[in-house]
Amino acid sequence: MRVFEFHFNPRLRQGFGGQAKLPDLIFDSFCYEPENIYERRVGSLYLVGLLKNVLPQNLHFLDRLAKLIKDQYYRSTLSTPEKALKESLRQGNEFLEGIAKKGDVSWLGNLSFAVFSLKNFELNFTKVGENKIILVRKGQIIDIDKKLRFQDIEPYPLKIFGNIVSGKLTENDLILVLTKEVFDFFQSQNLLNEIAKILSFDEKKFKSVIQTKEKEFLKISGICLAIFLQKEVGYQAKGWVGKREIISPSSYKEFSLKEAFTPYIKKLGAGLNPIVIVNYFKKLIKKPRWVAGGWRPQFKWVGVKWRPKIKLPQFAIPKFKFPKLNKNLISILALIFCLALGFFIANQEEKQQLKIYQATLDQIQKTVNEAETFLILKKTNPQVEEKANTLFRESWEEISPLVKVSSKLPKNFQAQIFSLEDAISKNLYQLNNLVEISEPELFFEFNPREFVPQKMIVFEKEIYFFSPYSRNLFKVSNESKGEIIEIDKKFNLAVAPDDSILLFSKPNQLSILKEGNFNQFFLETIEGSNYDELSSYKFSLYFLDKKSGEIIKYPYLENFKWDSPQLWLNSQTKKAIEAKSMAIDGSIWILTENNEIDRYLRGSYKETLKLEFWPYFKNPTKIWTSPDLSYLYLLEPAQNRVIVLTKDGKIVKQFKSEKFDNLLDFAVSKDGKTIWLLNGLKVYKVEF
Repeated sequence: MRVFEFHFNPRLRQGFGGQAKLPDLIFDSFCYEPENIYERRVGSLYLVGLLKNVLPQNLHFLDRLAKLIKDQYYRSTLSTPEKALKESLRQGNEFLEGIAKKGDVSWLGNLSFAVFSLKNFELNFTKVGENKIILVRKGQIIDIDKKLRFQDIEPYPLKIFGNIVSGKLTENDLILVLTKEVFDFFQSQNLLNEIAKILSFDEKKFKSVIQTKEKEFLKISGICLAIFLQKEVGYQAKGWVGKREIISPSSYKEFSLKEAFTPYIKKLGAGLNPIVIVNYFKKLIKKPRWVAGGWRPQFKWVGVKWRPKIKLPQFAIPKFKFPKLNKNLISILALIFCLALGFFIANQEEKQQLKIYQATLDQIQKTVNEAETFLILKKTNPQVEEKANTLFRESWEEISPLVKVSSKLPKNFQAQIFSLEDAISKNLYQLNNLVEISEPELFFEFNPREFVPQKMIVFEKEIYFFSPYSRNLFKVSNESKGEIIEIDKKFNLAVAPDDSILLFSKPNQLSILKEGNFNQFFLETIEGSNYDELSSYKFSLYFLDKKSGEIIKYPYLENFKWDSPQLWLNSQTKKAIEAKSMAIDGSIWILTENNEIDRYLRGSYKETLKLEFWPYFKNPTKIWTSPDLSYLYLLEPAQNRVIVLTKDGKIVKQFKSEKFDNLLDFAVSKDGKTIWLLNGLKVYKVEF
């Protein structure tokens, strides 16, 4: 087998205050070959994983899961590969169940993971999520993971990995495992067909197909794992044989003394041969001649035919024996000299850099002083408060790079930076209505053995929780009393019009909960459309298709019946492609992929809100509003906060807490003054 791993640049999101960068998603491929004769009984193991909306505590989630599956797989060497894979997946399910029991369910719905084993051309595989597994055989492209019929994902015992598909491959088959974004790109750029045209697999041809779109690849993130099957000629004694390529934009590196001066040292070493230097100086030294009585200098008279007899005083020069310098010693001395020179230059550059930093700090201090002056004047002129806010935000942007490198600076310099940073942040907190809640009110906590919620919706004075991964609903009253509403269905989306709750199950089933009773209605669908987000206005339903960017409207008829679907957006208007969330109040509000808020009205794009508040958006996940409220509500798990804005983008309130470390969803009361936050297995309540 020949294995190629292509990793296409992982996206990054800026950490708090620009001090660190955290990945918005993580992905990796894991390829394991047998290391001994026992492990050869079960063959090779390959895993490809991707996790979206990553929380800081889950940065190593994929590594932990992959290691557990691999260890169990090669522990079951007395079994067949299929049984070994089943056992390892069972361990994986138990591992995920343990994480969920501790309250971390943020990975549910965000995890894509493919696992497959190969031995003697026998393939066993399973997957969860959106990864695609493609077989290329004699010019044909076969989507083999369509054959999977997954078992339902149940909450407890949690069963993420379900059925295993087994099959026989042949020599010269090519297996491709692609994450969703990479698969979509391969399809749109016709790369799968180009790869399928390579009848006799050739590494150069395969890489040339990939490299034709190298610039375009910089715009996507994900993995392509390619495995070409050929007759085995034996296993390596240890480890994994394959090739991995990382395709990503160039990035800046921190200054390194070693990297900076190594080229110069090499040049000096090449141009100044120590032996040549010594020999050169030897030629400049004339040896004195020995005469009776000791060492004497030589005199040569020019232009005089006679030589007077002059008796010079005799003196003796003590004998001094120069040590012989061998080649190694000379080389070491030359290296020390070059390093000393490099250190001297670096030291001078460091002093110069500190002067630049000091000048930057002085300028920041000047800006802060100006902003504080505006704050003094805000009582007589309220408009200057916005100017002060702008200046403080500019100061924050300027000081953030200094905070990032502060650990490498002198302590007195660090003190200046942190003092100024603290002054700026305090003013920004106040100006941007940011409230830190150390101990938010705990409204309800779920027992993970009863129900694991993923989403929530408020109806009248009760909150309903549901999940695409488990059956039933869970109702919590205003007095924090919970009960399960049994129904043999899973729900993906929900809205709550005036007198009922509408629960949508993919692909097209609508369950209507009214006065404790359920009714069903099947929507007519548009072929090829995805139903990713749902909002309701005057009982008409609006679905967002994130892939195409279209909004699909179902006009309401009567008696909980809806008309045929129609595309709501005008054909010429801006589409909501890859949007994150949607809300409606007469206008439709779209939370875009670029963390902006677009407003649409009567099928046309109208405006993008100008958002000028701090901290800046990193990765908001949900927007919500209603016709009865004058606010927009946004959830941002990446910064542990919920944000309340006016509908022209002005900040009203921000609520942030370290306890908001696993935010999944939120709901708002009818008067807009109470916010319930689903954080893992806990529900917090915030009032303002």
